[in-house]
Amino acid sequence: MRSIDVFIKMLGKPWRLGTVSPGIGALPVAVAAGLVAFLLALCFSGSRDVRFADVRGAAVPAIICALLCWLAARRSFAAIGAALDAAIARLAQAANGDLRSPVPHEVKRRAPRLARAMERLFGQLNSNLENVQRLAMVDPVTGLANRIGFRRNCEHVLADMSDSRRAAMFFIDLDRFKQVNDTLGHAEGDMLLSLVANRLCAVAGRFAGDEGFSPLVGRIAGDEFTLFYPDIVDAAEADRVGRAILGAFDMPFTLTDQPVQVGASVGVAIYPGHGVTLNELMRAADAAMYHAKAHGRGRVELFGDRLAGTIAGRAQMESDLREALDQGQFALVFQPQVSARTGAVVGAEALLRWLHPDGLRMPLEFIQRAEESGLIVEIGEWVTQQVAQTIRRWHVAGMTQRLGVNISARQLDHATFFLGLRKALRDADAPAALLELELTETLAMNCSDEVLDAIAALRGDGASVAIDDFGTGYSNMARLQRLPVDRIKLDRTLIVDIAERAETRAIAQAVIALIHGIGCEAVAEAIETPDQAETLRIIGCDILQGYAIAEPMPEDHFLEWMGRSEEQVTLRRPA
Repeated sequence: MRSIDVFIKMLGKPWRLGTVSPGIGALPVAVAAGLVAFLLALCFSGSRDVRFADVRGAAVPAIICALLCWLAARRSFAAIGAALDAAIARLAQAANGDLRSPVPHEVKRRAPRLARAMERLFGQLNSNLENVQRLAMVDPVTGLANRIGFRRNCEHVLADMSDSRRAAMFFIDLDRFKQVNDTLGHAEGDMLLSLVANRLCAVAGRFAGDEGFSPLVGRIAGDEFTLFYPDIVDAAEADRVGRAILGAFDMPFTLTDQPVQVGASVGVAIYPGHGVTLNELMRAADAAMYHAKAHGRGRVELFGDRLAGTIAGRAQMESDLREALDQGQFALVFQPQVSARTGAVVGAEALLRWLHPDGLRMPLEFIQRAEESGLIVEIGEWVTQQVAQTIRRWHVAGMTQRLGVNISARQLDHATFFLGLRKALRDADAPAALLELELTETLAMNCSDEVLDAIAALRGDGASVAIDDFGTGYSNMARLQRLPVDRIKLDRTLIVDIAERAETRAIAQAVIALIHGIGCEAVAEAIETPDQAETLRIIGCDILQGYAIAEPMPEDHFLEWMGRSEEQVTLRRPA
């Protein structure tokens, strides 16, 4: 379009044919023709000396010739000027988006080469725009509508639907697709997505309505697909379609002669009962899909009142979390860790608490929603700043005990978190030697090399690293040996009945021996009774933590407790 604007300016500024009189434009032609006629008349007068009579006789045909030429040139100039003005006007329409109107007939008749050039230009521009629009609306991997194209198509259908009709939105998420990408590569993953798209289109065609309402299929994200059926009788029919979608995944997919089995979780929302706008339908179907994924996968889940309540609760939780960040409702409490051999306090774990107006809330009540909404990043930044300042205060007070802090899955996804933590420690002038990072066994086994390098750099500054909940995942011993780890914390399932059952003691003792074998200290948490603590001490555990030692407490209470427990901790009996 910009090239057309430039062309119009080039044509319009110097010529301005539509505003210059054709009579004035024809004058030079008429004068030139008259002058030639006058000179020719004088040459053929037959007189050697030019007399007034000869001049007068030559002037008459010159004037007549000039007049005739002026009339002819005026008519020609007027026609060409009108054609060029029409061409300029048509180019201006094209610059405003009209590429389909024909080139004016007058331009074709008076300037055929210009007309043909304009037609080719408009055709090429129109083709280019259609290609750009197609690329913007279509997923290049599957050939289905992408998120933008699917939403646009659905909105057109919904705009024409009456309230008496029923429609269904299906949200499909592939199960185990990430494993295919990780093991076979992204090229094979793209091939799998294309095959999935073909099967979904086959299901859509099988359930197409008889009244011209074609189902819409789209791929809106990595392994997420959507189907919209504008003609569904009732929820039972929607369930049949959902089961047909699941059935499309019964047969393995063949990728380069290798069979691959993936499944799907399907969420369903019905129009108009679960929403009348596209956003409402997609949000409801998405929530139903996540519910299906959380309850076993490979199933169809219809949106309902219970899920609606869940969504409302999640939205309220997210709003409350944002308010908690803004109003400073979070706090850290500290649970001591003591040496099993000497009873001396060797460190503490910083634990997050939410001082909600309705009462104290524990992490299990809000951390999952914080991670889902992404607010865990902001909460983690707040915790980082608080931990750095706490370590600074303890260092100034002459304390040497470590302070452990838990790292969430979202934080572990980004090496920048550890860079921010190092910066916070430097800004607070807090020694990294008093910091201990705690990450779960599963997260430690799956973190990227970039994250491992960031952890190693922080460990190089003096910080220590602990693996939490050890015994719940599937650790690769070779990888565990390569991890920059100092301590490993036993999972609470190995602690709960250790004082009563010999089998549990044998397993715990074997795990502790394994931990010692790779050069790490063994830490037991969630110790509830003195008998558990004594058993763990006997079988070789190095550090003890739990309510049998002390409950989590605010910093001032923790420092006061340490002052009373400088030499040895007295184990607490449960109330």
